[in-house]
Amino acid sequence: MRLSTKGRYAVTAMLDLALHGEKGPVTLADISENQGISLSYLEQLFASLRSKGLVRGVRGPGGGYYLGREMDEITIANIICAVDEWVEFTRCQGKGNCRGGQRCLTHSLWDELSEQIYNFLEGITLGDLVKRGDILDVVKSQRQDKEGMRVVI
Repeated sequence: MRLSTKGRYAVTAMLDLALHGEKGPVTLADISENQGISLSYLEQLFASLRSKGLVRGVRGPGGGYYLGREMDEITIANIICAVDEWVEFTRCQGKGNCRGGQRCLTHSLWDELSEQIYNFLEGITLGDLVKRGDILDVVKSQRQDKEGMRVVI
């Protein structure tokens, strides 16, 4: 599977948005700080996510991003595909021309694996992740770390 940092960061950023977007728009600067992802990288990712309708932006003071659909309607596969990632294990990107224009011996195996992984990710929504206890533990830990870094005068 060719899942680069682009796909991983897009899922992480969307999950952060789902977790924090109920109180109002979330800025990319907040996501950057919360998740340790470069602001310029987030800008590139959110341009793709916005073009696919997965997020919507609000301009001006107090602006930021909201989810473009309900979190239970956005699958992890939607996010990964929106940033031009693809769950693909074949060397030929599924074209069937792996070996001199012909299918290789193991093409069907890798093609089926790609389909299984895609179907797995298509079956998980942001809402599913938000409800997971381990995710909530990480959010709590991040909040405590952030509060511990504040200097009280």
